[in-house]
Amino acid sequence: MRTGEPLPSVGDVLAALATGLWHWDTAAGLVTVDAEAARLLGLPAEPVTLTEDQTRTRLHPADWNEITGVVPMAVSEGTLAEVRIRIMDEQGDVVRIVRSRSKPSFDPERQAYELIGTLQEVTEPVPGSAAARSAVTGDWRRSREAFLLDAGRALAEARSTEEVLRVASGLSMPGFSPDGLAVFGVEGDRLTVIGHHGYPTGDGGPFSYMPLSTDYPAAEVVRTGRAVYLSSPEHYRARYPVTWPLARQLGRHSWAFLPLIVGGHTMGAWLAAFSYPVAFTPDERAVLTTVARMFAQALSRAGAAESERELTEGLQRSMLPTLIREIPGLDVAARYIPTGGGLQVGGDWYDMIPLPSGRFALVIGDVQGHDVRAAGLMGQLRIALRAYAAEGHRPDAVLTRASRFLHGITHDEELTDLRFATCLYVEADPATGMLEIARAGHPDPAIRMADGTVMMRPTAGGLPLGIDPDADYPTTRFALEPGETMTMCTDGLIETGGHDMESGWRRIRAILEDYDADHEDGLESLADALVQGVHGPSSHHTTGPLADRREDDIALLLLCRPGDGCGCGDTVAVRPRVRRTLLSVAQDEPERIAEARRHLRELLHDWASAEQVDSAVLLVSEMVTNVLVHTDADALLLAEVIGERRGGRRLRVEVADAGDDLPHKRRPGELASSGRGLMLIELLADAWGVDPRGEGKSIWFELYEPGGSPDGGASAAPSRT
Repeated sequence: MRTGEPLPSVGDVLAALATGLWHWDTAAGLVTVDAEAARLLGLPAEPVTLTEDQTRTRLHPADWNEITGVVPMAVSEGTLAEVRIRIMDEQGDVVRIVRSRSKPSFDPERQAYELIGTLQEVTEPVPGSAAARSAVTGDWRRSREAFLLDAGRALAEARSTEEVLRVASGLSMPGFSPDGLAVFGVEGDRLTVIGHHGYPTGDGGPFSYMPLSTDYPAAEVVRTGRAVYLSSPEHYRARYPVTWPLARQLGRHSWAFLPLIVGGHTMGAWLAAFSYPVAFTPDERAVLTTVARMFAQALSRAGAAESERELTEGLQRSMLPTLIREIPGLDVAARYIPTGGGLQVGGDWYDMIPLPSGRFALVIGDVQGHDVRAAGLMGQLRIALRAYAAEGHRPDAVLTRASRFLHGITHDEELTDLRFATCLYVEADPATGMLEIARAGHPDPAIRMADGTVMMRPTAGGLPLGIDPDADYPTTRFALEPGETMTMCTDGLIETGGHDMESGWRRIRAILEDYDADHEDGLESLADALVQGVHGPSSHHTTGPLADRREDDIALLLLCRPGDGCGCGDTVAVRPRVRRTLLSVAQDEPERIAEARRHLRELLHDWASAEQVDSAVLLVSEMVTNVLVHTDADALLLAEVIGERRGGRRLRVEVADAGDDLPHKRRPGELASSGRGLMLIELLADAWGVDPRGEGKSIWFELYEPGGSPDGGASAAPSRT
């Protein structure tokens, strides 16, 4: 072309450069291409209008997705949308690679994008060449996709702001990696530094609490919600002359400031700084933008999780009491372990209440459910129990009033959210170790004896609180001997790990029996051992029969009367080794005979002879029944196991009543329905007798465990009457 001649048309120039034109209107869903663009797409070389679906079939699926992501980013940043595209044939093979450059615009009325751009064929670099190392296709593209997958997975697993920052600092982007990171947040009208990496330690120096009106890139990003890319110090100095002296001291050469946007709200800005020049090509910007979006989501999740943890931990602290440690004659330890998922506070609780009588009440319970309402009801019920106990009511009266209270606040006209609660209420006398227990549908306590043996202590009980406003709660009374420890817990301690009540109790018993009483931390170490045994790493390898059972909260309360064998205080000599159970059966409570049998079986759970256990249970049932049938008095059962576990022990069972008539042996006929009680005792017991008392009498028998001396370490001469 000679000087002075008119310039060729744009179409001629583009044709000479093998560059095609295209126009895309997303509202109409149509793509118009000229002849050269049609040829590059693998179509006949003539102008044509295609639908979006027809266009998409000519492009690699990953590249189409990249176009739909680059276009909104280019609009928000006011830049060109540039992307490399693989053109596919009908068999799915790549026929060529083209570069698309366009200037997109957004019409808010139609909520649609309009793009006018060019297509030009490019040559794929030879693998291993310098050009290949900077290419945005081939290996680089695969590396970028793998990087984004790894980054998304790592950020999704971060559970705190500190973890998110640590993950971000370790990200190695394909081809370019920042060596300086900073995260800015917003407090009011000021910019704050949430965290940073690759900069001098401190609180952010002059960049912390900077007014949002400051001529600083991060402040502008927060104000506008649009990214700022500064590829050179000269670019930074020219655009932000006021804050350039602050940035110059940190020795970087390129900077990318990206908005952290969640739900359409800009929550802060992310700075990625580089110690070497970075051109910030559209592909590099696409990577940074994608990471910024994942980063914003991760920070939002972490912030919400931290707020929830702070809220629930504060709620938990406010609802759980502080134990009274200095109680002469008693030692107490407690634990509360939330389930670990979701809301970190539920319906489990424990409490310790000083009583007007000088005694103490220990309470443990579980409100149905694991939600905010369960936690709220738990707080209300705990306050009500404290109020009733402070008025001086007995344990049965406290639970009756608590049941009426819970029934009143949960039973509305619609009956939409009925709730109940289990509870174990123990009134303890520190001076004597005497306990009075009322139970409302809660698991029975367990006793660890001075010799290390463990038995469940069955107690009388009633319905869970809140079911029947007029329910009765009978009281069980027994003494905690020196060296004994009582364990009270919610069902979470027993059933965690998929156990049912039976298999879970066996696991708890094993932990209690294996406990080293000489541990320096005493009762606290026992509480830790129980929690660790069911909630620690090793517990996951011993799941129970209900593998699909949801994990539950754990509340644990331990009460010890210091003595020889407990490890929690000054020792008191206890000789001989003894474990006992005491139970009263009233004339109008014949159903408690079955409870007496359960008491005795628990007492003899490790007895060497199963046949002797059956004999003892039969004799106890016969003796208590005789008192209820032949007298007008109540029966008081006392059963003791005396001696060392491996040295042969002695079982002594005594049933006392206030009647004056002494029993005597009879010879009943074959069809007689009674009269065989003493004959059974004489036949099955190693020793037995009847002892008159000032008021009433007692009948007793003894059994000697095989493998030791008959007296089991105690001096009691057998007699027969």
